Order: sequence, then structure tokens, then C-alpha cells
Amino acid sequence: MPDATPLTATTLRIGAHVRHDDPVAAARERGATLSQFFVGDPQGWKKPVLTYAGGAAALRADAEAAGVDLYVHAPYVVNVATLNNRIRIPSRKILQQQMDVAAEVGAKGLIVHGGHVGSDAELEKGFDNWRKAVEQTDLKVPLLIENTAGGNHAMARRLERLERLWEAISGAEGFGSVGFCLDTCHAHAGGADLAAVVGQVRAITGRIDLVHLNDSRDAADSGADRHTSLGQGQIDPDLLAAVVRDAGAPVVCETPGGAEEHRADFDWIRSRL
Repeated sequence: MPDATPLTATTLRIGAHVRHDDPVAAARERGATLSQFFVGDPQGWKKPVLTYAGGAAALRADAEAAGVDLYVHAPYVVNVATLNNRIRIPSRKILQQQMDVAAEVGAKGLIVHGGHVGSDAELEKGFDNWRKAVEQTDLKVPLLIENTAGGNHAMARRLERLERLWEAISGAEGFGSVGFCLDTCHAHAGGADLAAVVGQVRAITGRIDLVHLNDSRDAADSGADRHTSLGQGQIDPDLLAAVVRDAGAPVVCETPGGAEEHRADFDWIRSRL
């Protein structure tokens, strides 16, 4: 969990979501100190396959030598909350497979979306399904639950749902390895007050382990998950900078473009710290 040391432009650990074939080279190209990537198809159920030359051990060694922290993002299809067995059961399976790969490469965390259920009547069961998922997954690296942008029956869009989720999983075996990833675009689209969200989330979870720093193409509380480059969307730039300062956590930009655009995003936030 990040410490309370104030962030500066030089101490901020920052990177981007990049291709999985060489996240170390991608970090170097961007002047970054971390990389986030998928292992396999983000929209599919196939077992993850790491394509890095030399395999997991080589990636771990090369990242450590380069001073690059690695984060793995679980596929979007994962939904451990749902009551639909055809989705929940394979979600738990692939979550463990992703966790295993994340551990093999020495990742600092595995990020997974909070998921959703089909109706308000299913919410309590959904929270309990999350508890079971925490208990049934061998959490070899921190599992970072991410807030989501939309969905009336989402587990982690509204703060009151996040609070209920945390209450449900707080007694689970393995809970000590569960953390939180705060996405600024999702929070904006989900109706959160970015001026207060860091304190509100910490009051619920006790921690923020990672920030997904993304501007939003859409209005507040739109429920739309459409990222854009920093300073080019509808989120107040001062609020984006305040989230980073207040959270004191590493930052991943999931913004459009390649190395040049990501370097511009890094410079944008560093100039505001």
C-alpha cells in the first residue's frame, strides 16, 4: 500500500497501458517507471499466454533490472459477482489463471473490474459472490478491485455499493491481499465528486493502491466509459491533479495514442504536482 510521502514530479511512479509483448521496452520508450498490460485477449475466456521472449522469468528479471514495475489487468469479461453460472464460474477460473501469471512476472498487482448483477434483488448475492471469489482465489499478488463507470446494478460504481462490497469481503480469508484501483474517468462517469472521492474511498477501503488517470470524453454521471488524453476531456484539470496528489499512489494512463502521446500525458500531470 502506498505510503504518505507527498508526491512530486520526480517521485511520481507513472506509466501507461501498453502492448503485452514487451512492456519493459514500452516503458523505456515512454520514460516510464511502470507498465500495465493484458495477458491474452481482454474480451475472451482463453487461458492467458505470455508472449514475452524468454517467458515469465525473463520478463520479471528484465523489469527488475530496468526499474519498471509491472501491473496486469484482468480481461474485461471477468465478472465474479454475477449469478449467471456460465459467466461466474469461468470468471473465477480465469481470475486465478491471471493471478498465476501476474505472480510469475512479479507484478505489483492484478486489476479487475468490480462487475455487476442483473437486478437490485441480486445485489446481496453479488456481494457474497465476491466474498467467495476472494476466499477461493490464491491471491499471490494484490488483487486490485477497480471502480466502474456505468451500470445500474454494478458492484463498484457508486460509493454506497463499494461500501457494501467492502463489508462483504472484509471478513474473507485472503482479504489482506485485496486493494483498490481508482479510475478517474470511471469515477467522473459514475457520478462521484472528484474533489472528495479520494477521501471517501479511503474511508471505505482504507487504501488506494493505484490510480488510473484518464480524462473523460463525456459528462459527469453519464455512465460512459470513454477515455481521452489528459486536459482534453470534460474533467476539471485541477481535480485530476488533486486526485493524484491526494491518493499518493502509482499512476497508469489508459489514454489514447502511443509513446509520444503518453509522454505528453506524463508531462501534463507532472507539471501540476
